[in-house]
Amino acid sequence: MSDTDTPSLFFIPETIDVNQLNLDTVKLAKMVDHTKLSAYAKKADIIEICEDALEYSFGAVCINPIHVKLCAELLENSEVEVCTVVGFPLGASYSSIKAADADLALSDGATEIDMVIDIQKVRDGDWDAAYADVNKVVETVKGRGVTKVIFETGYLTREEIVQTCKICEKAGADYVKTSTGFGVMGATYDHVKLMRHTVGDRMKIKAAGGIKDFKSAMYMIKAGADRLGTSAGVAIVEGLSWMKYTSSWLNNPNPCYHCPSRMAPFGKMSGSTYKYYKSFCNDCTNKEFNVFND
Repeated sequence: MSDTDTPSLFFIPETIDVNQLNLDTVKLAKMVDHTKLSAYAKKADIIEICEDALEYSFGAVCINPIHVKLCAELLENSEVEVCTVVGFPLGASYSSIKAADADLALSDGATEIDMVIDIQKVRDGDWDAAYADVNKVVETVKGRGVTKVIFETGYLTREEIVQTCKICEKAGADYVKTSTGFGVMGATYDHVKLMRHTVGDRMKIKAAGGIKDFKSAMYMIKAGADRLGTSAGVAIVEGLSWMKYTSSWLNNPNPCYHCPSRMAPFGKMSGSTYKYYKSFCNDCTNKEFNVFND
């Protein structure tokens, strides 16, 4: 991989003009994968997110595989997709098991599969094995649904993110996706923008992890996200109506707030990746905002 494939500086957002994003409540709602992946979710919780999805016409619900049948029944004859996860959240399952889980979920009524890539293979630079992992699931889903590949970008360097985008495109995946929501960072403006820089308009991008309100959703869309994995879909769509009163809360963003280096927690990621992100922070020109430098 050439160093020139990865921009040397982080992408940092400027003030967002929501009008330039060409959004209305219908379009914004279709971008939401209304998510409930918690271990403690009850049947009533799953019913509730399906009811929300029908009321707001969300793009999809995203749930654990055991809930696929119920969601497929509740959302039958609607335009809401049923999305589920495989190899979740660590990506450390056998590729054949991921493919088998995807096959079963599709048979139960899922229409979208969010798989976690083999993160170890990515970090080891074993790109052939990482490609094979993705392709195994893609071939299972092909003609039956959509495949999204979760990177867990917080564990990866920017160079690894770029290369992972390339192998996912080569493997035939439909989307690249930032995070599970269970990792160390979640979605960042820089990582989403870097993904868009790499895949262009040839693939779609799902941002997920830490998208808890309208403001964070707008930054992800500005960066290039086509879908938002979030449990805050209702608040995000309702937030659009507030823009007729004020947009000041999207002005002059603190660059540290959106920087992956700020979100890199020592002890929860590999030491080499932590030092990688810290090196950017130490050299940052925005020293007055720097809350990460020791």
